[in-house]
Amino acid sequence: MNYPDIDPVAISLGPFQVHWYGLMYVIGFVGAWWLGRLRAERFGLTRDDVGDLLFYAAIGVVVGGRLGYALFYGMGQWLADPLWVFRVWDGGMSFHGGLIGVLLAALWFARKKRMAFFTLTDFFAPMVPIGLGAGRIGNFINRELPGRVTELPWGMPFPGLGPELRHPTALYEAFLEGLVLFVILWWVSAQPRRRGLVSGLFLLLYGVFRFSVEFVRLPDAHIGFIAFGWVTMGMLLTLPMIVFGIVLVVWSRRQPVVGRKGAQ
Repeated sequence: MNYPDIDPVAISLGPFQVHWYGLMYVIGFVGAWWLGRLRAERFGLTRDDVGDLLFYAAIGVVVGGRLGYALFYGMGQWLADPLWVFRVWDGGMSFHGGLIGVLLAALWFARKKRMAFFTLTDFFAPMVPIGLGAGRIGNFINRELPGRVTELPWGMPFPGLGPELRHPTALYEAFLEGLVLFVILWWVSAQPRRRGLVSGLFLLLYGVFRFSVEFVRLPDAHIGFIAFGWVTMGMLLTLPMIVFGIVLVVWSRRQPVVGRKGAQ
């Protein structure tokens, strides 16, 4: 298979450019906003609350994601070019940093609404995979996240890395972290379940999916392997998510059951 030649710039009007990577974030937020409005009443929220929550979450994603990437993956580049951290359209966002930013925004919002924190995270967790999947498509268009060499029939030469066929790891992650994770969390959240279960499953499943793909994803060239010749930075950052996800799933077994009307 050939790597598709897609211009990273979706729209260009003179000096004004709209990048596909940025559009993917818009798709993620619009999708989350639409789905959130459909299920807001079940969690004791209004449709206006959904817009407010996504506004704060958007700030958390962008600020946390960019700072997380700079701290975890690009400290050297940040020190060499301080203004680089503001050029978000060039790519370079950390999911783990974005997650921290969103959780801080959710904590503030939950306190403002006097709402149980894990009720709120159970509400928006199923909507996060929309942005994750779209973001990975943006990575693919930006020619980011190259995979390791493979002989599988769907392998493709990665631009700038020679003729060897490589795993399209950005597409793997779009499928697992986007589609599969969304279907599972949306289905579970539609059933009577215990508070915190959906949030725990999000952490656990994302962690397992991301950790698994890291085995075929090429580590960042400026970082390489962290330990043992196979542990990557992505694995190191994802492992705590798996642990906390398991803890949260177990903890949820002692929490009250919420049904379709989202009993608080």
